[in-house]
Amino acid sequence: MNVYLFVVILYPIILLSVSLWRSRSVKSHEDFMVAGRNVPVALLVGTLVCTWIGSGSLFGGAGLAYRSGIAELWFSFGGWMGLIVAYFLAGRVRRIAQYTVPDLLEQRYNAAARLLGTLAIVLAYVTIAAYQFRGGGWILSIVTDGRITPEVGIFITAGTIVVFTAAAGMMSIVTVDVFNGIIITLGVLFALPYMVFQVGGVSAVIDGLPDTHTTVLGGHNVLWVLGVAMPTFLLILGESGMYQKFFSAKDSNAARQAVLGMVGGIVVIETALAFLAIVGRAAFPDLAESTNVVGRAASETVILFIARNGLPMIGGAILLASAVAIVLSTGNTFLLVPSTNVSRDIYERFINPEASEAKKLNVQRTFVVIFGGLGLVLLTQFESVLAMALYAYSLVGASLTPALLAAFLWKRVTPQGGVACIAGGLGSIVGIRLLDRLGVGFTMTLGGTEFDFASSDYIVIPGVLFSMGLMILVSLLTPPSPEAQWKPFFSAGDAETAG
Repeated sequence: MNVYLFVVILYPIILLSVSLWRSRSVKSHEDFMVAGRNVPVALLVGTLVCTWIGSGSLFGGAGLAYRSGIAELWFSFGGWMGLIVAYFLAGRVRRIAQYTVPDLLEQRYNAAARLLGTLAIVLAYVTIAAYQFRGGGWILSIVTDGRITPEVGIFITAGTIVVFTAAAGMMSIVTVDVFNGIIITLGVLFALPYMVFQVGGVSAVIDGLPDTHTTVLGGHNVLWVLGVAMPTFLLILGESGMYQKFFSAKDSNAARQAVLGMVGGIVVIETALAFLAIVGRAAFPDLAESTNVVGRAASETVILFIARNGLPMIGGAILLASAVAIVLSTGNTFLLVPSTNVSRDIYERFINPEASEAKKLNVQRTFVVIFGGLGLVLLTQFESVLAMALYAYSLVGASLTPALLAAFLWKRVTPQGGVACIAGGLGSIVGIRLLDRLGVGFTMTLGGTEFDFASSDYIVIPGVLFSMGLMILVSLLTPPSPEAQWKPFFSAGDAETAG
């Protein structure tokens, strides 16, 4: 067994062992969902960073950086800006102390908003979990030189993530993400300077890149920037996993401190991953036109290629372990969140309000398994990780995020307006994609450039415009919410000034 395969197998076994050990601490449904609301800042920072840095960054973002250069950072920049806004909301979210985002939606709007929000989260989050399965399959296939096929690797990864998540829920996630965060940071921050040195220094890297790779737009235009930045900006502000982890914090101050740590960690790691992929373009230019053992564009697996072919064995093993950590940590959260929504927001809220703790736990664990299977089905609908990421981000960004932001920032939004927003975002994103597959065109020429607004690059733009337009129009045409409904979402100072 080669060293790389040994690491890729051993590391998940260690994490699974920790998860099973932590499962002994799960005494209630609350423990499973929000770790007993007693997570300290350091653990919260680690799990927030590890959740955000997923296969979308490792494969989609890195592949985009390989192809477009520093312009890829617009993809990450949207998330960074969203985190700054999230900092000011984190304390309020924790003070309300619910369990899920649909809890918030019903409290601010109504039960229909809870149901629609749950549907949006399930569709988007199972998609995000699914491309973690694909990423894990690629890792296994590459480290075994194709002896494990990508398809078999996907099933192995899915099974591992499902077992890990079902064992202890949030308890296990926040515990192992400390290890994951350390491994990810060490792997990326070692690989980047080493590869720059191997290529011959910064000037040699620049000389080996296409001219557009060092420009701000990377040969694209401003609408392209909006297309890649808006989904990450809107996702982070509607990211149910992040909110659920805010609910896990010891108090509102801990939640705000965790966001600051999350900003720092994500900026460092995502920037390092992007630059590592760019250095990979200078070191291995042939990947731009080739496929690799997984049968996909080699550019999306440039980080794994660097681990196998550009680094010394120990460095490569650490970078591969960090890739495994990225896939597992993100996959865990994105199965936990929708299963929480089903058990809490549908089963407990509408079907069996008097269910025992054991019954709710069993329902949630069952849906972890069901959503793992659904994720495998969704993998057949997309060609690349980047396309899956942008579609899922757009789904959350167009439906949940405007309604959530309005809940905290606009007193005048009404229950009818919130429901119209979520329904409009869901309907527009899913509807445009379905109509596109049926042959209906959504292509427009703007400024001499043709844009396909049904593509994952741009679909968020019509989706957000439609959902926000509906929310504003319907809210202004319906009676204002009573003060008791909106007041908990504003601090004392905010309540005086918000319009």
